[in-house]
Amino acid sequence: MFSFFKKKDTEFYDLFLTSAKYFHESALLINKVMSGDNGADAGFLDITEIEHNADAINDKIIDKLNKTFITPIDREDIYALANGLDDGVDFLQGTLQRAMMYHLKETSDAAISLSQLLIKSTTEIVNAFSMLHEVTKHEHEILECTYKISKFESEGDRIYRNEIAYLFENIKDPIELIKWKDVLDYIEDTLDHCEKLSDLLRGVVMKYA
Repeated sequence: MFSFFKKKDTEFYDLFLTSAKYFHESALLINKVMSGDNGADAGFLDITEIEHNADAINDKIIDKLNKTFITPIDREDIYALANGLDDGVDFLQGTLQRAMMYHLKETSDAAISLSQLLIKSTTEIVNAFSMLHEVTKHEHEILECTYKISKFESEGDRIYRNEIAYLFENIKDPIELIKWKDVLDYIEDTLDHCEKLSDLLRGVVMKYA
């Protein structure tokens, strides 16, 4: 049965915010592992639990979408935002999976810096989604969040390029080089994904504010 979406029903937005918090929680976990404060094996178990919880939230969003006749924003926007948040957790799970498989023992200043940018980016994602239910009222604040995410992504690009250049110039063991490049690729790809998610948010603001 389809149901008519009532204006006071904020369930979509509540679910979005819960999913965004899981993304942020994953970023915090990545930072702990990259900083050497948490082992990759233990971290992978933790992020696997987070990923299962995030999948469950995504399923709830899609299920509600299929049962709701009138939605607060376009159906394709809901679908894209829900999957974008869920994919962010998947990216970070992939990062930890590689850290575990490669038995990374050393820390990397670049990996720590990139993971700190992920924390900042996902913080802004949480902030933006916490205001999305009142998009007209919070138009400028949400857009400010997206601008910050774009800035963090640009900073991440610079760190990534410099570190890759350093690796190829200084790391003589090709296996070690491949390990770190793969992990850094995943972290940087997650920052790129944060920017894509912020672009989706910006599009929703432009459409409904």
